[in-house]
Amino acid sequence: MDVLRPPLININGRIYRRNVVQEEQYEDEEEDFSYMGTPVSEEFEAEETCDAHLIEQTERGFRCAIDVPTVLYKYIIGKKGETRKQLELDTKTSINIPKQGVEGQIVVTGPHKAAVSSAITRMEVLIENFRKKQPFTHFLSFPLNDPKIHKGFLKFKDDVLEQCSQDHGLDESIFQNPAKLHLTVGTLTLLDDSEIKKACEHLQNCQNFIRDITGGKPLPLQVAGIEYMNDDPAMVDVLYAKVNVTDGSDKLQVIADHLVEYFVSVGQMTQEWDRVKLHATVINTLFRKDTTVEEASGSGRHGKNEREAFDARNILKTFGAYHFGELDLNTVSLSQRYSADCTGYYASAGSISFS
Repeated sequence: MDVLRPPLININGRIYRRNVVQEEQYEDEEEDFSYMGTPVSEEFEAEETCDAHLIEQTERGFRCAIDVPTVLYKYIIGKKGETRKQLELDTKTSINIPKQGVEGQIVVTGPHKAAVSSAITRMEVLIENFRKKQPFTHFLSFPLNDPKIHKGFLKFKDDVLEQCSQDHGLDESIFQNPAKLHLTVGTLTLLDDSEIKKACEHLQNCQNFIRDITGGKPLPLQVAGIEYMNDDPAMVDVLYAKVNVTDGSDKLQVIADHLVEYFVSVGQMTQEWDRVKLHATVINTLFRKDTTVEEASGSGRHGKNEREAFDARNILKTFGAYHFGELDLNTVSLSQRYSADCTGYYASAGSISFS
């Protein structure tokens, strides 16, 4: 690690440095949430004191209550309560966490305001680290659930299966559901109703700048051409359709990049790339293995080593310039992963329009 460029953590728009320490490895990570031998005060260094929460003065000292998704309580408690005990010892505070299954706030009390502030900050950094290990629950996207695009996709699917069915790894199950075609902007991990509500409010805040870019009108979009994600066209996992605004502008790209920038700034999204790669997945080998039914039954996601690639060389040669259709794009949607509404598209938690 470059000591002059330590890892940064964005928590509610505030930036903290994370001091990397040697961590012990446990056989079952899900059952051990201790500080792994390192005191809190040595593991993290805050760039600033906690000022995002109201710290109230009481007759006995100071008090602060914060909202934390119940699924993350266990990370603050730790195995046999060791994490909470260490936090309380290091900051000389008392941390009250609601019992399992009980909704409520985590309350920190202490004799000094600085101690309460320190405990809150360190809890937030700890929570953010474990939050990153949770699978994403929602995503921002531009839906492509348009009848013309559906028709074009189904013809593409039929033609490919008819002409390339003998190619290695290709079968009907790895094609996208046409009702779920979309352009992913970014993914979010929203762990309770409060976080979902905040994300919807943040999305609403983006409407003005989107309308400034589009002039309050839908964007005419063309879906045409296919490309693959891997380096080897004979071993492909994801095949996607390319998209362009028909007036030749970069408005859609600008909107996507601004959305990610905003959601990163409020701490609800992680910046992965300099710019969003706009694409519409049409074939994905994960569909062959990872299904909602398997997830619901508890069988879980198959490992990546079980993912079977397919040979896309003939598809690229024959259908490389395939025209799926055109549509007037008018919506940004916050959707829930692994769910569908009555139209067959992912169930929407919220959306905004360009016009």
